[in-house]
Amino acid sequence: MLVPLTILDFMRRAEQVYGERVAVFDEPMQPAAPLAPLTYGRLAALARAQAAGLDTLGVGFGERVAIVSHNAARMLVAFFGVAAHGRALVPINFRLSPAEIAYIVAHSGASMLLVDPELDASLAEVSCARRFVLGAESDALLLRHDVAPARWQPDEGATATINYTSGTTARPKGVQLTHRNLWINATTFALHTGVSDRDVYLHTLPMFHCNGWGMPFALAGLGARQHVLRKVDGAEILRRVAAHGITLMCGAPAVLNAILTAAQGWQGPIPGRGKLRVVCAGAPPPTRTIERVESELGWEFIQIYGLTETSPLLTITRTREEWDGLTDHERAEKLGRAGAPALGTEIEVDAHGEVLARGNTVLEGYWQEQAATATALEDGWFHTGDGGTVDAEGYLAISDRKKDVIISGGENVSSIEVEDALCSHPAVAEAAVIGVPDEKWGETVKALVVLAPGATVGEAELIAHCRQRLAHYKCPTSVELRTELARTSTGKLQKFKLRAPYWEGRARQIN
Repeated sequence: MLVPLTILDFMRRAEQVYGERVAVFDEPMQPAAPLAPLTYGRLAALARAQAAGLDTLGVGFGERVAIVSHNAARMLVAFFGVAAHGRALVPINFRLSPAEIAYIVAHSGASMLLVDPELDASLAEVSCARRFVLGAESDALLLRHDVAPARWQPDEGATATINYTSGTTARPKGVQLTHRNLWINATTFALHTGVSDRDVYLHTLPMFHCNGWGMPFALAGLGARQHVLRKVDGAEILRRVAAHGITLMCGAPAVLNAILTAAQGWQGPIPGRGKLRVVCAGAPPPTRTIERVESELGWEFIQIYGLTETSPLLTITRTREEWDGLTDHERAEKLGRAGAPALGTEIEVDAHGEVLARGNTVLEGYWQEQAATATALEDGWFHTGDGGTVDAEGYLAISDRKKDVIISGGENVSSIEVEDALCSHPAVAEAAVIGVPDEKWGETVKALVVLAPGATVGEAELIAHCRQRLAHYKCPTSVELRTELARTSTGKLQKFKLRAPYWEGRARQIN
C-alpha cells in the first residue's frame, strides 16, 4: 500500500489524539489581538476555515499564498490552512526591505498576501491581487466556518512551501519543498531530537526560516505544547523558560549569545537546567559557546547542519554515551562538528572539498529557475557550496564556504547582492564583500571598496546607501577603502586572499 505523505497528516493526528489539549499559546504582545490559547482541535478547525476561505475567494489548489509576519499563532494556522490544504505557502523574511519583499511576491506569482500589522504601513506599496492584514481583517474575510473546505487530492510530490533564500545570485531563489520533503524532515528531526507529547516548545526560531525548520509539523503530530515568542530577547527567553517549563527550543548562535549574556544578570537558579534541549543551526558556534551553554545554563546542546534547500536537516550532533567520560571542553569540541548524517541522508565530500548531499529532504527545484536547479542537483547530488571533511567517526565538519555566502546571525547574505548595492553609488568603482569573524553575530559583512577616480565618500554614507536598498542585516557593518582588489589574470576577484588576513590563526574559515 502506498499512501501519499502530506503535512496534513500531522494536524490530522494532533486533532484525533490531542484534540482537547491546550497546545498553542500566542505571543501576548501581538500588535493584532493575540489568539486565545488554542487546543489542537481548535487549531485544526481554524485551518479548515482558512482553507474554505481560500476556496470562496477563488484561490485554487497549487496557487501561492505569501505571508510576511513575525512569529504568531496565525502563522501556524497558515502552515496548515494553506499548505496542508493544497496551496503553496510562501513565508517571507520580515527583515527584508519592501523592494525585496515585492520581488518575492511577484516572482512567486502569489495570488494572496498576508501581512503582519506592524509591517502594514511599510509594505503598503507591495501589490498583490488579494491582500489582508493578519488579525481582525484576515479573520473576518478569510475564515469560513460555515462551509467545509474543498477536498484536495493528496499528492506528496506537490509543492507545499516556497522558501526564498539568498545565495550566489543578486536575487533570492525560491526553494520548492514538497509535502514529502517536509514530512520526512519533520519526522526525522523529531526522531533525532526526541520530541514527545511531554515537550513544551518555545518558538525562538523565526517561523519563516525554512518553516521553523519543520518544528511546527513535528510538534503538532506528537502533541507538544507550543509557546510563541514574537521577538528574540535573551532575558525574555529566560523568563518564558521559567514561567512555562520550556523543554525545547531552536535558534542560531546569536540567540545563544543573547541568552548567555542575559544569564549573567539573572537572579536565582537558571531555569531549564537539566531539562531543556536547545538545537542550534545557521553557523557552527565557537567551542567556548557550546561549553558555556552546557556548563553555565545546564542545557543540552544539539547542533544540526543543513540548508533551506534540504528542508533543512542533513546532519545532527548530539551528546552520546561514549562521550560521558569526557571533560566539558572535550565534549564541546565534539559537539562543534556539523554532525553525523541524519537517518535517510547520504553525505559525501567531493575531490574539490565540497559537501554533497542526497536524500528525501532535498528540494524539488528552484521556482522558475531550471538552470540553477540543474547546477545544484548535478549528478544526482545536491551541491551545498560548503567545504568540509568527514572524520573517522563519520561526523561532518564544515571548514569553509565555496559559495560567496555570508551567514550573519543565522541569516544568509549574498555577497553579490551587497556588491550590486554598493556599486550603484556613483563614487564606487569596485567593491568586494566578505564575511569577517564577529563575536555576537558569528560573521559580519565587510565591504572592501575602490573609489572612482577623484571621488570621495565616507563609510557612513556607503552603509546608509546600502540600507536604502537592502535589509539592514545584509548591509556592511564596516567599509575599508582600497586602491585595488586582488584578482586573477582573467580579472576574477580572489576573495580567499581578501578574506585571509581577517581569518588568520583560525582552524576554520567560517564562524
